[in-house]
Amino acid sequence: MATQYGTIVRDGLWDNNGVLSMLLGMCPTMAMTTSATNGLGMGLATAVVMAASNLLVAVFRNQITQEVRIPVYILIIAAMVTLVDLSMNAWMHELYKVLGLFIPLIVSNCLPLARLEAFAAKEAVLPALVDGIFMGLGFTFALTAIGAVREIVGQGTLFADASLLLGPAFQFMELRLLPEHTGVLMMLLPPGGFLVTGLLVVAKRMIDVRAGKPIQMAGAHAAG
Repeated sequence: MATQYGTIVRDGLWDNNGVLSMLLGMCPTMAMTTSATNGLGMGLATAVVMAASNLLVAVFRNQITQEVRIPVYILIIAAMVTLVDLSMNAWMHELYKVLGLFIPLIVSNCLPLARLEAFAAKEAVLPALVDGIFMGLGFTFALTAIGAVREIVGQGTLFADASLLLGPAFQFMELRLLPEHTGVLMMLLPPGGFLVTGLLVVAKRMIDVRAGKPIQMAGAHAAG
């Protein structure tokens, strides 16, 4: 049992990472990683949706028939996204305004639907919940890492405006690593997102090769 959960955790955080391995959820990855703060906020919102959706699908998997499973999955994801959207609007309004349309668009993110179909619909409740949590945290890790690189190189800061977007308790995260008025503007523009994501995917694969792990080609699965 411990081995099973260990595998689920490793898959979610690293081995089968939604962005760096499966290349899923690329639309929010490109759009919302201009800073580490934005990436963290978008990733955590998606993680909450994935954990809740996995849990519900696992609970009702025996009642969901094959013929209607995809519409039911989408309905469940949409319901969870609505709850997250309303909650962020109420309690994290500044971050809500920054993430904007990309919160409702979690419904169209391929990663939550893929995990429901591939895992939650076939497994017991607790493994499905753990898978949703750690797949979501893996997605958060990837978005935050991409956002951190783009932000540092682009404007010399790290977790800028964290206290404004996430709350005063996060002010300690705000750092300036390079002098003001330095940075490469391109890193904050769409080409910078593609460049940094590609470099991190390559870096992960190099680490996996050195560790002797098989490399799976994920190009065919790339999607929003």
